[in-house]
Amino acid sequence: MASLSKRGNSFYDFAKRVLDVVSAIILLILFSPIMLLTAILIKLTSPGPILADIPKRVGKRGKLFRIYKFRSMFVNAHQLMKTDPKYRKLYEVYKNSGYKLHDDPRVTKIGKFIRKHSIDEMPQLFNVLKGDMSLVGPRAYYPDELEEQQKKYPHTKDLVKQMLEAKPGITGYWQVNGRSEVDFEKRIQMDAYYAQKKSLWLDFLIILKTPFVMISGKGAV
Repeated sequence: MASLSKRGNSFYDFAKRVLDVVSAIILLILFSPIMLLTAILIKLTSPGPILADIPKRVGKRGKLFRIYKFRSMFVNAHQLMKTDPKYRKLYEVYKNSGYKLHDDPRVTKIGKFIRKHSIDEMPQLFNVLKGDMSLVGPRAYYPDELEEQQKKYPHTKDLVKQMLEAKPGITGYWQVNGRSEVDFEKRIQMDAYYAQKKSLWLDFLIILKTPFVMISGKGAV
């Protein structure tokens, strides 16, 4: 039974990787006009780099990696929220609200639009090609986010371990079932469920739902 389970997991991992690479290449070709236009608009409307200058995220089995996202905030926004006294209250709200802000003054005008429709996440297709991420998977959490949220919800520690057995994804089970409207406790339950499920059918259903979530912008911040 153990060998059958191992072979099943090996097939799933191989099939998922093939799906990731093929899908990422196709999507990069399809989205290239949108990505090019987004890069130009970011450069024209806000000083700074095109890609977000954010800390590394936690990947499979705790490995840290650099995630690629279009910059939707002003430069050094993440670090300034922790160090600038002007944003001290904002940082406390950020931590207490599950590391999501509904009215974030750091977001640019272009940033609001690309975040609402998940355009800022399109460069993560390069993370998928590198193997740091999958097309479908759990959220790519910040290290301090996981640490702080486990203090707040100590009963989630086992769920976090289960979640870290899967590569983080551009889209995922919780992303198509509420996005930022879901708090950490519920989100980590969904992430852990996905990581344990190991189902290509579930991946397919999530991929089918993702375009509707992107277009509607429901639950985005």
